[in-house]
Amino acid sequence: MDNGSTELHVIERSVREIISKLTALKQEIKKIIVGQEETVDQLLITFLAGGHALLEGVPGLAKTLMIRTLAEAVDLRFRRIQFTPDLMPSDIIGTEILEEDHTTGKRFFKFNHGPIFSNIILADEINRTSPKTQSALLEAMQEFAVTYAGITYPLQKPFFILATQNPIEQAGTFPLPEAQLDRFLLYIKIDYPTAEEERMILETTTGSKLHPIEKVIDGVSILEAQNFVRQVHISSDLVNIVSEIVRSTRPGKNGVKFVDEWVRWGAGPRAGQGMILTAKAR
Repeated sequence: MDNGSTELHVIERSVREIISKLTALKQEIKKIIVGQEETVDQLLITFLAGGHALLEGVPGLAKTLMIRTLAEAVDLRFRRIQFTPDLMPSDIIGTEILEEDHTTGKRFFKFNHGPIFSNIILADEINRTSPKTQSALLEAMQEFAVTYAGITYPLQKPFFILATQNPIEQAGTFPLPEAQLDRFLLYIKIDYPTAEEERMILETTTGSKLHPIEKVIDGVSILEAQNFVRQVHISSDLVNIVSEIVRSTRPGKNGVKFVDEWVRWGAGPRAGQGMILTAKAR
């Protein structure tokens, strides 16, 4: 077997191992979550593509439970941030505290890391807080880093923000600004379960039987999977089609009448990148 064949064999074996771990991850989630298979698939696509996801649905559809269950099955640091109207940016990023060196007596400022310094962040009910606090996530989501007092602190990869929100028509919510929405790779809408799924939910969640979640995949495997996703081949013809789709959303550019009439701002290049990456991950 030559070197090329050996390398292909190693890659094939690695991909099969990752697929096996992802299948096991779905099985762990199914221990707790009934139905919602498409939603779970989209969350895994977010993981593989290295992006962030925004889940929207009315209260009581297990959005938070789904993300928490996913995080429990992944061997990574997980933090939940409950977004409220009085939440401040420093509650997310962290803040400097004044400390004293007991040896020299000198005082100095030390940066105390906030919950954003984890691998998986559950931003629960993100539209319950003000735009000022929502914007504290922008740099972290795009640059995988946080800047405080002129110093940039890198975030450890893999890094995912999985946010939930209730429909903006409900009282006490702040619609996410466009710049914030643009940072999410996928916008996932969760609907009510089917009649059979709802019957199973009622039956399985009102008893005493527990379903412990096992950790089946780690950060190294996720980073390796993200690397393989980017190696998936895409033809130049498909790249051109994606480019045409994205550019056709921009008013005044392509002569599409209904776009010119109804669309104020079209999609940017990040939308095309997201289409290609999610297609590769799928």
